[in-house]
Amino acid sequence: MESHCRDELKGPVLHIVVVGFHHKKGCQVEFSYPPLMPAEGHDSPLLPQEWRYLPFLALPDGAHNFQEDTVFFHLPPLGEDRKCVYGVSCYRQIEAKALKVRQADVTRETVQKSVCVLSRVPLYGLLQAKLQLITHAYFEEKDFSQISILKELYDHMNGSLRGSALEGSQVYLGLSPRDLILHFGHKILILFKLILLEKKVLFYVSPVNRLVGALMTVLSLFPGLVEHGLVDSSHYRPKSSASEDPTLLESVSGAEAFVSVSATDIPGTAAAAEGNDGLLKPPSRGSPESSESDWETLDPGVLEEGPKEAVEGKEAEPADAFDPEPGTPITVQPQPAGGQGGVVQGLVSGLEEDQYGLPLPIFTKGYLCLPYMALQQHHLLSDVAVRGFVAGATNILFRQQRHLSDAVVEVEEAGVHIQDPELRKAVSLTTADLRFADYLVKHVTENRDDVFLDGTGWEGGDEWIRAQFTLYLHSLLSSALQQDNERLLADYGVPFVTAWKITHNYRVWFSNKHPAMAAITPGHPFQGQYSVADVKLRLSHSMQNSERGKKIGNAMMTTSRSVVQTGKAVGQSVGGALTSAKSAMSSWFSTLAPPLPPVTSGEPPQPAAEVRP
Repeated sequence: MESHCRDELKGPVLHIVVVGFHHKKGCQVEFSYPPLMPAEGHDSPLLPQEWRYLPFLALPDGAHNFQEDTVFFHLPPLGEDRKCVYGVSCYRQIEAKALKVRQADVTRETVQKSVCVLSRVPLYGLLQAKLQLITHAYFEEKDFSQISILKELYDHMNGSLRGSALEGSQVYLGLSPRDLILHFGHKILILFKLILLEKKVLFYVSPVNRLVGALMTVLSLFPGLVEHGLVDSSHYRPKSSASEDPTLLESVSGAEAFVSVSATDIPGTAAAAEGNDGLLKPPSRGSPESSESDWETLDPGVLEEGPKEAVEGKEAEPADAFDPEPGTPITVQPQPAGGQGGVVQGLVSGLEEDQYGLPLPIFTKGYLCLPYMALQQHHLLSDVAVRGFVAGATNILFRQQRHLSDAVVEVEEAGVHIQDPELRKAVSLTTADLRFADYLVKHVTENRDDVFLDGTGWEGGDEWIRAQFTLYLHSLLSSALQQDNERLLADYGVPFVTAWKITHNYRVWFSNKHPAMAAITPGHPFQGQYSVADVKLRLSHSMQNSERGKKIGNAMMTTSRSVVQTGKAVGQSVGGALTSAKSAMSSWFSTLAPPLPPVTSGEPPQPAAEVRP
């Protein structure tokens, strides 16, 4: 509580920093207010050891290829605060000849600088909007010695943001799940599952603003994660190996140290929170082995491994299902936000949690969130103290070393590349998952033709999409608390649930009681009887998301185009030849034609052509 009061007095913004590119020294800090090193001046390039990567994060690699760009990044905590520092940087470049005051160290044709805000609060979009205006005005001065506007920015931001609570409308400014679903489609749920499993996920695209926007938008689908779940997401040491420091393995608050649970310590389904007697009990169904049909587990990788493995050991889906009327449309209603109440300090996770125990403690205990990763931080990918990460990179060296990541997300082509076949199977979408994802895609794509209604309604909007993912996660957690829950969890995928139950975030959440979960109906939101539409959806998804399926689809399209083009060419050539031959034969036969028969239509008969030798 005392530290929270001190934060209120200090204000949410820690520093305003200007980073420039020097032709001999490279990226360096040129100005900071207040000074990054209290004993130094505003123009000192010295940095705290923990923040030695700040210049390379604020001025990203390959920035010279773009006129302007925006970067979100995270820095390790300093001193007693022990909380992540959130950075937003706006980069611009200007021709040196346009400067009114050209300093002696300006020797290149262009000047590249970034104006950066270091904050205690994760208001990425809000800080970006303010910072872009100030950066534009700073460059319009054409005199970088005019720093009064930067000091005014510091005072203005602390004055306007001090005391304001973190609300969704502020935190999620500029993060649009709707655009992400339009781009990734059903794969958005695969990304959601990968992060739940705490895997090493690398996002790759250029420029940086597209990269950090896609990464942070995926994280915004987890309820409360951006607001309260990233405080421990940047605990790393700027060394060649962080494993030399055992203190890195300690938690932020120390409360998590009370939990040391192995996978065998947790009973499968026996432990339930108090007050669970009122939970809705689903009808009894078949065993989990019989819950999925042959095409239910048709993972995209199956097309590459052969059809024999896809159907081995599977039984048909039983006739009885949760939905007694298959014709009834399935809808997902969001949980009302009014009953969630405030957040409290979690006794186990150390995070500020709501009454459902969210956000899940994913980015804790060495699982990092690095929206942008500089090339100088490459060693973190293989550091033994880093158990996982969700990171973004624009340098091709990160993408080439795929063995350092469990999944590489190609944002440009909306591809999710997973090398491990077991992991591909774990995050593959079940039929209920495909229904859920297809439900989102259909609602998002509605009314896109009307530019005035596009994205303005509740259904298919950004907040509606987040509400659906909140319900998805609530239902998953509620199903995990039930006794005899194998059938309930099978709709999420047996391999996925098995892998999720040994993750740190699940063990911490399960070790505490959350009475509010009694109000959540267990079971997948889109559970129900299978239909022909599900078969079509499964095959379409498999063809679109497997390498062999893509090759088959491309081959079919290429063959179809070739057939059409060849048909046209053959038709033109053969048709022309036939027309010429027909004309010649008609002309030849006309000389040998017998007299025409009498005309019966009442018209006078035409004389026969005279035959000459």
